[in-house]
Amino acid sequence: MAVQEARQGASPGPGAGVHDGGCACGDCPHGAREGHRRAVAAFLLKRDGFAAGQGLPAAVAHSVSASRQWVSEELTQSAEFVAERGRAEGEAWLGRLWLRTAVTVWAAVVALLLVQSLTAVGAGWTGARTAGLLAALVVAGALTAASWFHRARGGALAPVIGEDNRLSTSRAVAAAWVLLVAYAVLVLAGRLAAASSPAERDALIAGLDLARGAGTVTVLAVVCGIAVLVRRVVGLRVLAQRLQKVRAHRPRAADLLTDDFGRGAFADIQYAVIGGVALVFAGVRLARRPDQLPDLPWGLAVVVLISAATYLAGKYAEGGRPVILSVVRSREAGDLDAPIRTGDDIEIRGAGFVPPGAHTADRLSRMVVRIGPVHVHVPLVPVTGGFSNPTDAILTVPVPADVEPGRAEVQVVTAAGVETNRYTIDVTE
Repeated sequence: MAVQEARQGASPGPGAGVHDGGCACGDCPHGAREGHRRAVAAFLLKRDGFAAGQGLPAAVAHSVSASRQWVSEELTQSAEFVAERGRAEGEAWLGRLWLRTAVTVWAAVVALLLVQSLTAVGAGWTGARTAGLLAALVVAGALTAASWFHRARGGALAPVIGEDNRLSTSRAVAAAWVLLVAYAVLVLAGRLAAASSPAERDALIAGLDLARGAGTVTVLAVVCGIAVLVRRVVGLRVLAQRLQKVRAHRPRAADLLTDDFGRGAFADIQYAVIGGVALVFAGVRLARRPDQLPDLPWGLAVVVLISAATYLAGKYAEGGRPVILSVVRSREAGDLDAPIRTGDDIEIRGAGFVPPGAHTADRLSRMVVRIGPVHVHVPLVPVTGGFSNPTDAILTVPVPADVEPGRAEVQVVTAAGVETNRYTIDVTE
């Protein structure tokens, strides 16, 4: 009752404004980006104020449990508003990304033209240079058209954005190799169309023989297979509750080298670096020998295969199901030792309670603890710069009065919807 009375007397929330960042124009001060920035600033100010003991209504200040509940619900509502503004900002950012990808693609074509023009000084312009430029125009046109048709999903980057709205390392590496091989085939096709003598045409067709491009073809097959297999592996592990996945607000370039926590991931870094180095080598070989597929040496091809195997093993090894290790009665300083009773706080100790990427307040507020038949939402306890509850290893929740005395099972449901094991406790009267 105290919490409800305090809420009725509280000021309107951040969403009460007439034009508080809801539009997606992106340029005006009230655009999606500005609205998200203001919502984040307001939330941080409110969280740090509550952490310092400021802003509590008099109706709940006398009760620790009531004040904690009121603070948690206020922060939850504010966090939901931040999440809403973040989703709007992410959608607006994706809508603008297609133009940026198109500009980047055509900038690469211009750079290729400049490089060819500079290297042609003294050596002269050749048919291979013309075929390379025409192939680049065809690829750029196809990517621009794909960007337009997928402009709401990131343009040309749409195929490499995963189901969790993050850039996929495996898809990005596979897409880069597909583009290189497609460009090489188009170069050969252009030269074949301009060839006048039968001997030259036969030589160009022989350039597509498997013996000359076996390394490149093998790497292409492996990286494409890895992209498909990783998607399948991640999907099955999520359905089996062995991997926790939460959706990101928008993709970032750092996703290619980091895990869902945002920390550098060795498996992703080595796969992207080695794949990129091999791709550059293959591009140089194509520039030097434009009459055949890039002949990737088997030594380098094996290095790429080992890197791909390491990346796949890392995907199998990551994650894990959250687990409850123990449940104890939470004890404040000066309290007497006692069994767990209704109304007491219990401390749930374990691992994996906070999924990767779910450290924001709107995700933390979705955590639920089942105590017998009762669902208890985990309260948000703010401290300066973050939250002391919940954490990845410890949760503190009250035992509600609706829990009957006797043996009760405790189970945590994370923000990703994954359930922990059941842990039995004894609740006394």
